[in-house]
Amino acid sequence: QVQLVESGGGLVQPGGSLRLSCATSGFTFSSYAMSWYRQATGKERELVAVISSGGSTYYAESMKGRFTISRDNAKNTVYLQMNSLKPEDTAVYYCNVVHDLSSYWGQGTQVTVSS
Repeated sequence: QVQLVESGGGLVQPGGSLRLSCATSGFTFSSYAMSWYRQATGKERELVAVISSGGSTYYAESMKGRFTISRDNAKNTVYLQMNSLKPEDTAVYYCNVVHDLSSYWGQGTQVTVSS
């Protein structure tokens, strides 16, 4: 079965950096686009970034220039490098894959940006 496991979240000061990882299993990772989403308390889940199977990327406007999505097909893992973090980046971050018309989510990893 499809499994997604996020890690790498934590508490960081404004201006700091974090690298999130999402380890996957249960599907042919290299053949699928992968996405990162986030959900802040009291807000709807929003798209952060997408990477296609071929490596093309898309970023939500507020993340451009600060966040970088990447993938390692040998490790079946997708990453999200987050730089210049702001308090408004505080949220639970989730990775996502749409596989055989079903959407799969990990359990999420908490990112808190605070001094």
